[in-house]
Amino acid sequence: MTKRLNIALVGNPNSGKSSLFNSLTGLNQKVGNFPGVTVDKKTGSCRISENLTANIIDLPGTYSLYPKRADEWVAYKVLIGQDEEIKPDMVLLVADASNLKRNLLFCSQIIDLKIPVVIALTMMDIAANKDTQIDIAGLERELGVAVIPVNPRKNKGIAQLKKAVELSAENLHNAIPRDFIDIDALAMQPVTAVKKIIPDISNYAAVHYLINHENFELATSLQDQIEQIEIDNKFNPTKTQADEIIMRYNRIKHIMQQTVVETDPLQKTLFTEKLDNILLHRTWGYIILLVVLFLLFQSVFWIAQYPMDFIEWSFGQLSGWLTNVLPGGWFSDLLINGVVAGLSGIIVFVPQIMILFGIITVLEDTGYMARIGFLTDRLMRKVGLNGKSVMPMISGFACAVPAIMSARSIENKKERLLTIMITPLMSCSARLPVYTILIALVIPSKLYFGFLSLQGLVMMALYLLGTVMALIVAYVMKWFIKIKEKSFFILELPVYRSPRWKNVGFTMVEKAKIFLFDAGRVIMVISLLLWVLSTYGPKNKMTAVTQQYALLTKTHPQQAAELDKEYKTALLENSYAGSLGKAIEPVIKPLGYDWKIGIALITSFAAREVFVGTMATLYSVGGDDDNNSTTLTQKMKAATREDGTKVYTLAAGLSLLVFYVLAMQCMSTLAIVKRETRSWKWPAIQLVYMTSLAYVLSWVVYVVFK
Repeated sequence: MTKRLNIALVGNPNSGKSSLFNSLTGLNQKVGNFPGVTVDKKTGSCRISENLTANIIDLPGTYSLYPKRADEWVAYKVLIGQDEEIKPDMVLLVADASNLKRNLLFCSQIIDLKIPVVIALTMMDIAANKDTQIDIAGLERELGVAVIPVNPRKNKGIAQLKKAVELSAENLHNAIPRDFIDIDALAMQPVTAVKKIIPDISNYAAVHYLINHENFELATSLQDQIEQIEIDNKFNPTKTQADEIIMRYNRIKHIMQQTVVETDPLQKTLFTEKLDNILLHRTWGYIILLVVLFLLFQSVFWIAQYPMDFIEWSFGQLSGWLTNVLPGGWFSDLLINGVVAGLSGIIVFVPQIMILFGIITVLEDTGYMARIGFLTDRLMRKVGLNGKSVMPMISGFACAVPAIMSARSIENKKERLLTIMITPLMSCSARLPVYTILIALVIPSKLYFGFLSLQGLVMMALYLLGTVMALIVAYVMKWFIKIKEKSFFILELPVYRSPRWKNVGFTMVEKAKIFLFDAGRVIMVISLLLWVLSTYGPKNKMTAVTQQYALLTKTHPQQAAELDKEYKTALLENSYAGSLGKAIEPVIKPLGYDWKIGIALITSFAAREVFVGTMATLYSVGGDDDNNSTTLTQKMKAATREDGTKVYTLAAGLSLLVFYVLAMQCMSTLAIVKRETRSWKWPAIQLVYMTSLAYVLSWVVYVVFK
């Protein structure tokens, strides 16, 4: 019979925890939320041996058992036993061998909780580069737990780690580690009193009940009892915590002397430090950052263009073939103008999504992404943020929802709120399909100096516009958000490492799948709904149009082809979708938009990328071109108004681009802001200010370029 364990995977940030999680679980993992909070929870299945399977819960990284951020509280409550859903049988603790002294603080606290522990010692190669030698056997003796050196990136030491987990699992009740420090010397009387009313916890856990019981979900009577114990024993949480840390570091100092041989850090400068002298330089650092961003957006446009052209051509050919082989009727129309057009609007952008996420993953894997936060801290502070705000903002280039959730790592409440309020201004991947098709419509495909793409430069300008506006809005908002709290910025810079190409490829495929199956479902549903709304309309209106054009065709048979095109357009205008677009046309006309664009603006509130699917459906249903093999871009380029002027002029195209850069058109983002701020006030403010900003600046752009 196979036994299943729950193993909590914990460790300091940047200790290699995620790499080990991926190595152990492979593709057998899923992402959700911890109960009651918006912090990501990654769980995965791992076969330890023939008779043992582990459910591994990857807890958020934390430096100690004294939490400050929301994600640290999640890990803390699981380890203290205050999480009702997650009860770990064992802890797999990841420690960075190159920063062993700092990591041992957290290790020692976990050991004193009396939970069975196995330590995975990572970064051994970096420790070796620093000429740091670690006596593994001696470290095991001092700590009283198994210590296994591993390299998850190269899959080294994983078999030995699984064996250590198996041995601990066989002897769970006897695998309790010995005390790291003397808890009785810390607070004997109050600890004894707490253990009388809660007998199943360790001495060290009792200390945490005394310090943090107000944050635990305990019965009122139990809360009162612990409070009374504090009063009776004159328990001082701050002094106890300070004394504990001093005791731990005294013991850690002894362990380091016994088991670790280090060279003088002044004698050797690592490659990382040499590279940082260039990449974090006051002048060159910013120039290099701009070059990196420039190459990112040039690549998104330049490399992706070839597969995108092929996909678009393929769907054009498929539509043309289906038109020729299928009999006329509503089903054929639904298949060609609803399903195929909708699929085309989804799949054509997969290459760009994959390239964008692939490059971002490379930047994260190499360690450069953290440097961007360090580099921009000074600028961030001027607008009311700090360097930690950069990571959610950069994550916003992918998707605002997880980016806003990641703002929980910002300790300062005002800076966290400001970050949440401006992150949706960063151009997420959902905007990418909109940018791509509009840039292709109104910006010439020119190359400067043989390699600089004008379209790529415009793409970069759009991303920069969102970023600049985010900083301006943050600067304005900081005067209105009246939260006074001391701000500090502490960031650990990981060492530079070569990217894990398997991880990069996996991320690219996963993000493409998410786009196809999550966003794709929304796009397809709306595309099919739009087909219905744009094919049918009020019976009296549709009948009147049909009768009018039947009469015209009868009286002017020589103009039948031209009248047929006008008939299709008239049917679309009088359909339910057309009526909706016509209703809002007076509001958007000053921006240079027609009623079809108005429909797309409305449907885009479900998800921005729906814009392309909407256009694909509208121009298929009411298209003037009988050749279904014509691509969407070609159909939109040929679109004209009633007076014969082009719809997508340079002014209208740029105005629409600016609108999509700035407008809040994502219901999921508004929902997650509500969850994070626990109020509808902030998402409402977000919706109003972003939509107003988008409208005003789009109007200005249209007037200037008209």
